[in-house]
Amino acid sequence: MKHFYHNKIILITGAASGIGKRFAEKISEIADVTLILWDRNPVELISIKEQIDASATVYTTGLDITDTERVQFEAERIIKQKLLPDIIINCAGIVVGKYFHEHYITDIERTMQINTYGSMLVARVFLNEMIERGSGSIVNLASASGYIGNPKMSVYASSKWAVLGWSESLQIEMDHLNSGVKVLSVIPSYINTGMFDGVKAPLFVPILETDDIVDRMITGIYKEKRTIKAPFMVHFVPFLKAILPASIFDWLAGRVLGVYSSMDRFQGRKPKSS
Repeated sequence: MKHFYHNKIILITGAASGIGKRFAEKISEIADVTLILWDRNPVELISIKEQIDASATVYTTGLDITDTERVQFEAERIIKQKLLPDIIINCAGIVVGKYFHEHYITDIERTMQINTYGSMLVARVFLNEMIERGSGSIVNLASASGYIGNPKMSVYASSKWAVLGWSESLQIEMDHLNSGVKVLSVIPSYINTGMFDGVKAPLFVPILETDDIVDRMITGIYKEKRTIKAPFMVHFVPFLKAILPASIFDWLAGRVLGVYSSMDRFQGRKPKSS
């Protein structure tokens, strides 16, 4: 696996915290890589760069992945510098955690823009060059909420359903073109990154540690997997929805497993004190 990652150029969005940050840290310990880190928080990116600078070549850019012109500009600059990514890790994401009627219109717009459009945009600005090169991996952070609706997650779940549909379609397209480009959808339940602070883990669905999902991603990219589903119970959700009447599935998910009450005490990531 170390040989696979040696000299790879890896672009990570949402790299200032959570999965994106931890992926950058762990992959730099495994192999000699070049990291391109994008996030809206340039101060945190500089801190991460200083932390891992001795073990990897690191480029940081503070930008909003929903800013079409800025993303296109940065992509063109990267390609001109011969830094076309071998691997794109789309980690940037947000969650509001309210009932749908409580969302501001800006909440809806921002969630869909960051979680869905942003990932599509980042992949799109590099995809033609990846196809021309004949290789590349695009890793998209989806969610188990893309399989099952949940109170206080309606907009977030919608954004992740879209990521799943896009990722699956994109992989089929890449296969039809014999492009050599691989697409990996990461489909976890709640992860202990701070983004979902306050949630209560459903029965049989423990909250994942960040290191666990990052380790799965590192292995999954190397093995060219199409999906990573964790924890194990996530594998059963589409099957159970397919075979059970809606009322029975809702009873099982809501009353037995506690999925529908998991967001009751949601707090989300707390802003850092200055």
